[in-house]
Amino acid sequence: MTKQKRKFTPEERMSIIQEYEREGVVPTARKYNLSPGLIYKWKERLASKGINGLKDSYKRVDPDVRRLEEENERLKRIITKQALELEVKGELLKKTPIQSKKG
Repeated sequence: MTKQKRKFTPEERMSIIQEYEREGVVPTARKYNLSPGLIYKWKERLASKGINGLKDSYKRVDPDVRRLEEENERLKRIITKQALELEVKGELLKKTPIQSKKG
């Protein structure tokens, strides 16, 4: 059985903390299939940062956006490489004298 990551909104986390304060940590943790440590962590965040502490602390990135960013970086590297090649070729042409063909 694969474990699926669940997402709780700050309001849901707040209600779980309130339920924990009324009924205790073990029954609440069993009811929502959470570890007691996670509930304690949410409570600490609530105490220190308020409701904003219950929001996700990391930014979720859409896979399509990530793929587009990687493609953008790849294209930038290609353009940089081509610009460098053109610059080197231009410098070589300046240094090489053009000889006319005599028949």
